[in-house]
Amino acid sequence: MVTGVARYDKFQASYREPVRRDESLAAYTTFRTGGPADLYVEVASTMKLSEAIRLAEELAIPYFVIGEGSNLLVSDDGYRGLIIRNQIMGLAVEGRELVTGAGERLDRAVDYATEHALTGLEFAAGIWGTVGGAVCGNAGAFGSQISSVLGVAELVDRQGNVRIEPQAYFEFAYRHSRLKQTGETVSRSWFCLEAGSGIDIARRTEEIRLSRCQKHPVQPCSAGCFFRNIEDSDQPNGKLSAGKLLDEVGAKRLRVGAAAVFDRHANILINAGGASSRDIRQLADILKARVKERFNVDLQEEVICLGNF
Repeated sequence: MVTGVARYDKFQASYREPVRRDESLAAYTTFRTGGPADLYVEVASTMKLSEAIRLAEELAIPYFVIGEGSNLLVSDDGYRGLIIRNQIMGLAVEGRELVTGAGERLDRAVDYATEHALTGLEFAAGIWGTVGGAVCGNAGAFGSQISSVLGVAELVDRQGNVRIEPQAYFEFAYRHSRLKQTGETVSRSWFCLEAGSGIDIARRTEEIRLSRCQKHPVQPCSAGCFFRNIEDSDQPNGKLSAGKLLDEVGAKRLRVGAAAVFDRHANILINAGGASSRDIRQLADILKARVKERFNVDLQEEVICLGNF
């Protein structure tokens, strides 16, 4: 029987890039919490991403792909398997299409589009995270979402095969794409934008960033909104705000250890300094229970919880 350690040794010997053992994941999440990953690699090309995935599959090593860790809560016990950090970079304009590497920060992609007087991506200004994560989770704000501007994307499947798929393939829904079921990973994306006034685009981008700064932490200490809004056709933009429900159950007064609710947004949990992932998870569970008791609504996490809690 081949042990986990033997598989890890074989991966490290076979993969032709640096492989780190027992790498703390706290530095790779915006919560700044989380224990070690058994194996950790960073990939800067589609080829290397494919190679890492293919090798992990061959050796039956569990793996998980991360970007900036902005929508992620990692267990204090860490992750038993391989963490692949997607660092595929690159920004370019082809006509009215913005081409991005999946490891690029979404906010940087917004700036690049603005610099080239391309409109359509302004809604994403100030959203933490990478382009790849934004496509996978259909990130959105101000009534718009990634699905409205994505043309095609290059994917790596769980066998390491690479292909390009159109927008329809992703079966986008609110904060969802089929990638969450298939486990495919985005390596590059093409966004279909429109030519516009650089001055107007820059003004709108700045307005959106300022609006976010008034409600969200400026420095990494959270994962943004912890719970999904509730789909409700009677509400503005078809969503009932989870933050509103949390406000009404007194969320902002709650704290577990060094995990707290942000004082300007009841749906944002923060690491107030020295929090553990367990603190954050316990606080989230208390909030869910209060909303269930008061409104009979089951809040669904937007943040991914990785590992054992």
